[in-house]
Amino acid sequence: MPDDEILQEAREAFELAADAEAENRREALDDLRFARLGEQWPERVRRERELDGRPCLTINRLPAFIRQVVNDARQNKPAMIVHPVDSQSDPATAEIMSGLIRHIEQSSDAEVAYDTALDFAVTGGFGYFRINTRYASDDSFDQDLVIERVANPFSIYGDPNGTAADSSDWNVAFVVDTLPKAAFEARWKGAEPVDWSADAYASLRLPWIEGDQVMVCEYWRREACQRQIVALSDGQVVEVAVYEAQKAMFDALGVSVVGRPRPVASHRVTQKIVTGAEVLERIEWAGKFIPIVPVYGEELHVDGRRRLRSLVRDAKDPQRMFNYWRTTTTELVALAPKTPFIGRKGAFETDSAKWATANTQTHAYIEYDGPEPPQRQPFAGPPAGAMQEALSASDDMKAIMGLHDASLGAPSNETSGRAIMMRQREGDISTFHYIDNLSRALRHGGRILLDLIPRVYGTARVIRVIGGDGAAQAVAVNQPPAAGQGGGQPAAPAAGELGKVEKIYDLTVGKYDLTVEAGPSFTTRREEAANQMIELIRAYPQAAPLIGDLLAKNLDWPGADEIAQRLAAMLPAQARGVSLEAQGLQAAQGELAKLGQALSAARVEIAALKQDQANSARRLQIEAFEAETNRLKALHR
Repeated sequence: MPDDEILQEAREAFELAADAEAENRREALDDLRFARLGEQWPERVRRERELDGRPCLTINRLPAFIRQVVNDARQNKPAMIVHPVDSQSDPATAEIMSGLIRHIEQSSDAEVAYDTALDFAVTGGFGYFRINTRYASDDSFDQDLVIERVANPFSIYGDPNGTAADSSDWNVAFVVDTLPKAAFEARWKGAEPVDWSADAYASLRLPWIEGDQVMVCEYWRREACQRQIVALSDGQVVEVAVYEAQKAMFDALGVSVVGRPRPVASHRVTQKIVTGAEVLERIEWAGKFIPIVPVYGEELHVDGRRRLRSLVRDAKDPQRMFNYWRTTTTELVALAPKTPFIGRKGAFETDSAKWATANTQTHAYIEYDGPEPPQRQPFAGPPAGAMQEALSASDDMKAIMGLHDASLGAPSNETSGRAIMMRQREGDISTFHYIDNLSRALRHGGRILLDLIPRVYGTARVIRVIGGDGAAQAVAVNQPPAAGQGGGQPAAPAAGELGKVEKIYDLTVGKYDLTVEAGPSFTTRREEAANQMIELIRAYPQAAPLIGDLLAKNLDWPGADEIAQRLAAMLPAQARGVSLEAQGLQAAQGELAKLGQALSAARVEIAALKQDQANSARRLQIEAFEAETNRLKALHR
């Protein structure tokens, strides 16, 4: 397609997307400015108060509520667990894929991407993270998958026709970004620095579109297409492109194509980087999903439009009321006149200078005229009405967001620990849909990764995977048999490839699905397990010899693993989980060892007896020789 047609198509699609998201973006920007930047007073009111010298206080309570939801998600990290689906998939390979996803998350700081997206969803109604590829090293053609954060959610425009809760049905997406002109000219030499349409940005009054900048746009498009699949002699069904990429491995395994290729319905994703004047780059994406994942706040469909709402959207008016009444209270107390003295006329003529400064200075004594001393009027006190209104506004904020004092850690009327936990749980339930929306987004992100893994990691290589306990290991994937070896034995890994490899895993075969589980991190669960084991031993001391090794394993001490191994060696066979057959074998081996020891002892004893017999015969010979010698001596006499 010529560049002019691509640009025309992109402009039309961008206008539709910008129009569909205009209201959500305006509301989200207002929420961000209100809740995070503290812009909570109308500009006209603030200006009038400043001109009159009156206070205009902002006591922003909303960030505490936002942090309560976001930090709860940070403590309960979501994890993607891969499961096999069809007969060609393998549970062990599914575990390897789970470990590979953990490695991708760790190496690309995916936690930052997830936390940023959820923070924007709670504060403004929507956030994003994206999935990309990069070279594994500077001197390699192997690629790795990465999960990247989107620091500016206003830079992304999704498909206005998408209806899926996780936006997995997006067919169009835009990512608008700005570059300094020098960086633009260095990357795309000879290209015209013409901005992409900035009307939508200009309506948001965003400052970064000004100055010496060039605006470029990533134009993502997903189209229906057909892919060719083939049946192999070992029963596998793979894409033609996968077979061609892995032909050397299939040939080494003796696997060939059976029959003709068959077309199947699929999707093709393309990425084009464009400006307002030309198409700078065209990239064929490897997967079938647009690799941009939204995290939504509260989602509503009204009048045919998707409305995205944040946690603080309905709490802004109570926050304004709280600011007003606290400002009013401060103003009334600060501007209240000092309590005056009242007396008859002429009572203040003596020491008049001291009486004039009685409210501002301390005097040892003040004299007065007349029989009765002047009386000071009592202080009226803080305005109770304004303070009550401020408290009511504070309660309104908590009720609207469903986060009460117990959820924020403040003491409440509950006295038992269970009652306090139930009140805190009510706050978690009222905001759980934000955490659940993050889990939906991670499920879609996991599907994107599962779709990309066979294509990105489809060549023979050694990859790093991370177990659920955080331990890393090296795994060989898609390896053909070594020359002269049978049975699918792996070739020896090259030097520096993370050590010894024991098994080969084929990531290109079979179908896999995944679930997302949210909970504390492995370290937190280990600490909790150790504490519970200690409580169990206190309540039931007889359990200490049986679970001592498990307790030591969960303690964060230097040498804890060695202690666990020594304690495990002291356990009886049944406690170590040894089967009856294994116990019988161990018993037989013990009996054989005893018989061997007895046989060795018998052999030693027999050798000793033989030695004694030899010594006796030798003594007899010596005695006979001595007797003969003595007889000869007697004859010669």
